[in-house]
Amino acid sequence: MTHKPRIAHTPSVRLIDLKSKPYFIVASVEVGNTTTKCILTATNLEEGKTYHVTKMVKMTRDVRKPKPNETVFGKTLTEVELTRESVAELVRDTLLAAVKKANLDIKTDIHFVVRSTGVVAGFDKPEEVGEFIKALADGCLLAGVPPKNMTPPMSIDNIQQKFQKFSKLHHVIFDGAVASVLPPTGSSGVEIVANEMEGELATAGIKEGSKWVDVDFRNPCASMDFGTTLDGRIINEDQPYARTIGNFCGYAGAIPDAIIRGTGLVDLELGTALDVFDEKPAGKLTMLFKGNKVKEYAKRIQDYIIIETVPENVKRYGSVPVNPKSAKDIGVVLIGCDVGKNGSDMDKLSEIGKEIYTSEGLKILFAVIDEVMSDVVYRLVKVANDEGLLFPDTTFGVTGRAGITGNKPKLILEKLDPLIPGNIDEKVAFIDDGLARGAAVMARCMNSLGTTFNPLGGHTGGKCILAQRMKLQNK
Repeated sequence: MTHKPRIAHTPSVRLIDLKSKPYFIVASVEVGNTTTKCILTATNLEEGKTYHVTKMVKMTRDVRKPKPNETVFGKTLTEVELTRESVAELVRDTLLAAVKKANLDIKTDIHFVVRSTGVVAGFDKPEEVGEFIKALADGCLLAGVPPKNMTPPMSIDNIQQKFQKFSKLHHVIFDGAVASVLPPTGSSGVEIVANEMEGELATAGIKEGSKWVDVDFRNPCASMDFGTTLDGRIINEDQPYARTIGNFCGYAGAIPDAIIRGTGLVDLELGTALDVFDEKPAGKLTMLFKGNKVKEYAKRIQDYIIIETVPENVKRYGSVPVNPKSAKDIGVVLIGCDVGKNGSDMDKLSEIGKEIYTSEGLKILFAVIDEVMSDVVYRLVKVANDEGLLFPDTTFGVTGRAGITGNKPKLILEKLDPLIPGNIDEKVAFIDDGLARGAAVMARCMNSLGTTFNPLGGHTGGKCILAQRMKLQNK
């Protein structure tokens, strides 16, 4: 059977419509290991769909160097040092550039700002993420974002007049559930795995993005975000709020990055697969002759990639700070992806990358990367299945550069087909910019701007859960 991946690309919206219709404009600011992005999205509250406004991407490695009087509180995966001040300035510049590009005003046109980070690998403890979050907030304030646009409103009066009629705040308050999923117990879930916040946003973003491709990605579901590091959640089918019963962590895009560094085409320390990525995958004829060779190379790389439930005695897995004991105590299964031990075998991947590039060229190298990453997805889902975390109607969402580019979506569907019951094409959504979409959803949840006729929450195939939530909150 030929699979047709359902890949969501958000349509754009014109400036004139932004100004004249009830668009709720959200800025998502994300400092990642590889890129720092500010993406502006606009949700039309009359229909509940989110549109793309603009995107500004900078390389995180270009952050300014720490000044003598500043404290370095963490590093990216490629050892770029970060201070609270340097991160704040990077955030400010990226946010202002995005708003300027969109011809908008940061004080009057941007209704909410959500910030997140994937740079957790260079930290010693999950709690240190807190310092980073403060740096992101500093950057937003430096850019001129009013503080009220970064926190949930206390009452309907705190919401802009033109959005008040769309808000359900007089029915339900924001109680921590985003798109009807509760985070793992604990103040933020960060105690279990440092990038849980990214997992939350990616899950919410896939819920929104899947609306465009006709996949009902409500609960139960599993989300996988393949940025430089891996994050994501496995959700059960409880109502009105489902629980997070699994978390993904470890390496994702760092794997293709390591393979590409072997070619000598990119910086040996800071280079990424994005630097040389070619949109056109190897042709059918090439793959016909080289298909077996591609699989052989992929198999050799897979031998260095470990995918398993995270052992209980570790503090870091795939370089991401974790607390497997806390996770076990609250019934969350951590599933990790490592290369050796905390990346100890990354250089082996670079060596194989060099070998492939020298003897086969760049097209075949990218074909091997597609094969490797689709195998990673299959292995992650298989562990989740073996652990009993999947339900008959679980849907799957994939986002992030190392999961949706090239030929990966097609290969992922082929590999998952025997594992998942039902029509696999209807059960997997591939979403661009899951985090930015998730930021738009998070902002709507905080402001209770849900759309009952087009719900993001609740059970797959089910109706809106507003009534159940009101009952729960005794409204």
